[in-house]
Amino acid sequence: MSFGVLVVQTMADLVLRLPAAEAPARAWFDALADSGGTDADTRLAALAHRARCAPDSIDDRTVPVVIELLRQITLAPPPEQDPAPDGRGPSRLCACETEPEGDPAVPGHVAAAFDDLERHGRIHAPTTPLLKVLHEALGARFDERKALLAEQLRSADRATRYDAIDMARRLITSWRGDHTDLVRLIGDCLQPGDSYTSAAAAEALAALDRLAEPAREVLAAYVTTQLTEHRPDAWASPHRGLRRAHQQAVVALAGLRDERALPSLLVALDTGTDAWRAVAVAGRLPQAAAELTPRLLSRFTAIDPDSGDSYGFGFNSFTIALSQLGDPTAVPALTDALQNAIQHKQSHLAEPILKALASFGPRAEAALDPARRLSEADDLSLRTAALCAVWEIGRRPEKVVPLLGGLLEKRCTTDAIDLAGRIGPAAAPVLLRLRQILDEQLAENARNERNGSSVLNDWWTIIRVASALWEIGGADQTDTVLPVLLAAWKNDDASAHAVVACLDRMGLAAHPALPQVHAALSRPHRYEQRWTGSVALDLETEHTCRTILLRLQDHAEPTLAEQA
Repeated sequence: MSFGVLVVQTMADLVLRLPAAEAPARAWFDALADSGGTDADTRLAALAHRARCAPDSIDDRTVPVVIELLRQITLAPPPEQDPAPDGRGPSRLCACETEPEGDPAVPGHVAAAFDDLERHGRIHAPTTPLLKVLHEALGARFDERKALLAEQLRSADRATRYDAIDMARRLITSWRGDHTDLVRLIGDCLQPGDSYTSAAAAEALAALDRLAEPAREVLAAYVTTQLTEHRPDAWASPHRGLRRAHQQAVVALAGLRDERALPSLLVALDTGTDAWRAVAVAGRLPQAAAELTPRLLSRFTAIDPDSGDSYGFGFNSFTIALSQLGDPTAVPALTDALQNAIQHKQSHLAEPILKALASFGPRAEAALDPARRLSEADDLSLRTAALCAVWEIGRRPEKVVPLLGGLLEKRCTTDAIDLAGRIGPAAAPVLLRLRQILDEQLAENARNERNGSSVLNDWWTIIRVASALWEIGGADQTDTVLPVLLAAWKNDDASAHAVVACLDRMGLAAHPALPQVHAALSRPHRYEQRWTGSVALDLETEHTCRTILLRLQDHAEPTLAEQA
């Protein structure tokens, strides 16, 4: 950081602490920003911090001037600055590109998590802190921010491009709009001669879910180039940088359900090299289930239940992948694993296996008997998972509803509540208990608000109960369900996806929700998800809101008879 930039930042910090200093400081910022005799980085600092301290100073010339200053500051690097095509050449971007391999005794997914933490927040270009300040000041000025990010991603300076990748990802995942150009520019950062930047670009694209579509062909070309110009098993390359870049690109391609990711996923499962990363995305390629399922089962059945593999990466990852692929040839192995877990009293293993078997429905009939035995287990979570499997496989409400009533009388779980909703009208015997749960939770939320409690209100359970009430009782429950759903949506943005899904199922009875549906579609920010950074749920929420809007906008509010 130059002396001039440091002085500007210090002045900005002072202004924010002492508002009375804003007027003279504003004049000083103006003089620096507009002075042709001041060095470019100090002018950039003055523009960024003036915007930070006085957002009203931002006008149509701010970003164009910043772009011009960036071009003055950023010079093209000499050719020798880029690493060699195999990823082994010298680098002046980050020392980690030449770091040695990690300790082989540390599980791959654990080592990768620590590597990600170490990379988090790393800054490569001296202009990056100033540009972050400016982006924050620009806020909702989407077009200006997009123009600035486009300049950063096209920069001749490799470090500037690298830092811009995460800044662009954050914009795309936080703000709605047409991000096509930015996604393509992130894709352009996939360069065979720069594994470090390519890995960051691929990782960002993977986080964009289907918004990464404009970069699909670039991703595929990058993966193909690595396979043809380096080695067909690039996934297991001995060169750390190239290996990570290739794996991240394959993961992003698999996230788009593109079968061109398959060859590398098969290498991972056949060799065991970073297989954890392949297992995590294998379920995104159900069209390749015939090739993926046998390999997943081979590794799944080889896991030692008494080892650490049965926690975290292990049973859970494999059962989720097998469930997503939906290949019924997995049922016998899953059933055997369930029997083994029962025999060794390993409830932490039985639960994810039961959830996977439930996803196969009647095709998992062989697992019905052991699931029935577990549906009366002492462990509440295990009992709930077993009862869900009994319902999905057997679909006999008379066998399930009495046990479900017992579950709901205890400390109920959202899985048990969801099960009541999936059973539908045949679960009418538990309606009264569901209403009691709803009243109890609403009362608890009201107490928290009256007492100013910092405890987060449990809208999640409330939404689940309201949805189940509708699925079981239908239109008769409208007066109870609708106000609860709308209150949850108003008070907790993270509830949006679950709420609109229920509103969609309610059909014309959801008519009073139209104002909130309109508001949801007009908001520039994406809905934040409490447990995931994925944009997928916000995209689904938008789509469902449009479906509801099309259904309701031409209809008057229906009568109770019409709702029925």
